[in-house]
Amino acid sequence: MNQKTEQKPPYPDWMRYMLIGLVAVLAYYWLAQGLITTPEPSYEIPYSQLKTFAHKGQVQEVVIRGLEIEGVLHTPMSIGPQQEEASNFSTRLPGFGDETLMPMLEAQNVNITIAEERGKGILTMLLRAFLPWVLLLLFFYFIYSRTAKSLSGRFGGADDLKKFLESPAKEADIPEVTFADVAGQDNAKREITELVEFLKHPEQYGKLGAEMPRGVLLMGAPGTGKTLLAKALAGEAGVPFFSISGSEFIEVFVGVGASRVRNLFDAAKKNAPSIIFVDELDSVGRTRGTGLGGGHDEREQTLNQILAELDGFTGRENVIVLAATNRPDVLDPALLRPGRFDRHVTLDLPDRKDRIALLKVHTRNVPLADDVELDKIAAGSPGFSGADIKNLVNEAAMLAARYKRERVLMLDFDEARDKLLLGTVRTLAIQPEERHRLAVHEAGHTIVAYFIPHADPLYKVSIIPRGRALGGTQQIPEEERHTLPEEYLRDRIAVILGGRSAEKELLDSVSSGADDDIRSVTALARAMVARWGMSHEVGPVDLRESEEHPFLGREIAQPRRYSEHSAQAVDKAVHDLIIESEQVALEIIKQHRTQLNRLITKLEDKETLYREDIEKCIGPDAAKKKQLEKVK
Repeated sequence: MNQKTEQKPPYPDWMRYMLIGLVAVLAYYWLAQGLITTPEPSYEIPYSQLKTFAHKGQVQEVVIRGLEIEGVLHTPMSIGPQQEEASNFSTRLPGFGDETLMPMLEAQNVNITIAEERGKGILTMLLRAFLPWVLLLLFFYFIYSRTAKSLSGRFGGADDLKKFLESPAKEADIPEVTFADVAGQDNAKREITELVEFLKHPEQYGKLGAEMPRGVLLMGAPGTGKTLLAKALAGEAGVPFFSISGSEFIEVFVGVGASRVRNLFDAAKKNAPSIIFVDELDSVGRTRGTGLGGGHDEREQTLNQILAELDGFTGRENVIVLAATNRPDVLDPALLRPGRFDRHVTLDLPDRKDRIALLKVHTRNVPLADDVELDKIAAGSPGFSGADIKNLVNEAAMLAARYKRERVLMLDFDEARDKLLLGTVRTLAIQPEERHRLAVHEAGHTIVAYFIPHADPLYKVSIIPRGRALGGTQQIPEEERHTLPEEYLRDRIAVILGGRSAEKELLDSVSSGADDDIRSVTALARAMVARWGMSHEVGPVDLRESEEHPFLGREIAQPRRYSEHSAQAVDKAVHDLIIESEQVALEIIKQHRTQLNRLITKLEDKETLYREDIEKCIGPDAAKKKQLEKVK
């Protein structure tokens, strides 16, 4: 059994002795005060009664302390408010004094003693002078002892406190992950592979005067595999791997972050060649000078220490620093310059080919049914990151387990995809009139998407409420698009407005169900006009009101840099573009009203129609081509 080591008190011995001495002095003072008190009680009497006693010769002795007078009578008499029998009395002289009292007392042979006023003693004066400071010292001692006790309880001793100041990075080990476990991201792996050769054969590069990159910054959207790629680099090179999150450097105690940075780099140098991986670098590497703490801010001190370790006076041979972030726009420029993070590697969202590879990796231990087509699943998940693909496979497996299946079906993947995109199925009591309007709305989207030339192929349409949506029409692109042609975007706006147009044509009214549609087409039309120059009236001028973040997929507002006249021109061009696309949608709905009614009836009956069901209800592809010629 481990014996508990004896811990020293959290305060020095001299402080204990000083406290004991102070208590002794105070005790002596109050004891002395108690000894000079008379054993017989003393009663307060009026000053006039004192003069009466003195005039009659009844006063034996008096002690005068400034304006206070204490005396003793020859014989006990009835004195005080309750007229008690007593010999001791006390009173006070008038503020202006009394010149007749002393001659009167001397005439009666009274023993007169002039004593020092109370509170004027040396001990009392010292106590009054130093007591506030003593109390202040006692207060600080109390705070010190409480803090020392708290730290002792938290860390258990000096060794634990030292561990707290050290880096919380995981113990150095060689990961078992390799590049074979990283599906997709071929461009990023190509740039990282060069570092593997450098770690394995540094002398080959040293002969040519090449230096190892100081640091590699991995940038990309959340879930694209930045951490996995860093582990694969260490596993492929067979070197120790230190991983830590940027937020773990920051503590409430000032200086802890910088100490942890030094300890982390010292440990990496001892295990060189090695790799340090800092996740979420933006939490500690933001631009300096923007915080409330100024240069003494704990986060900025930590950043300064990181900068010094990356490119300081000390050597850092055979230690590569990798960092990951999805906010490179907020990083301090000193981090991004050559000599710090020399190489910037961007991890993009996987395309269709990469999604198939990701599905193969994540379904290695998942028993799949014969009807599962990974290429079809990949085609139906554009914009999914590697983490999203992993979550999709996991949700499908959980769904299959819920229904006690031995294998995961294609139906499970389809349900999991809808759950991730739209949300879980909701049970709502929808009235028949509202259900019919919902079917009209979704059928309108479907008809326009089926007959308009440049729309993506339909996948399915449903009026089952999911998440915040009461229904949905889903389309899957046949191929990955990196640029969006103007005709595709115009047809896209027409498809989005198809639901509202169908309500207007068949029900002679519109509803609030088009709220999200109107918001989407307004944002898309404004981007076409103000960003991509797809308006003849406005022209190719950058008049955007916000900047889209490259990795987070959200708009970042920025001040307007153009005149009011240009703003009005943009608004008019956006309005005209939306109205023109709505007329296209209305024209298609009028031409194919018969197919629209059949689709509405079928949709109300089955609630969900897939592409094959839609084609059977509307007509074969040959009829579609003929109708396209009429539209042209």
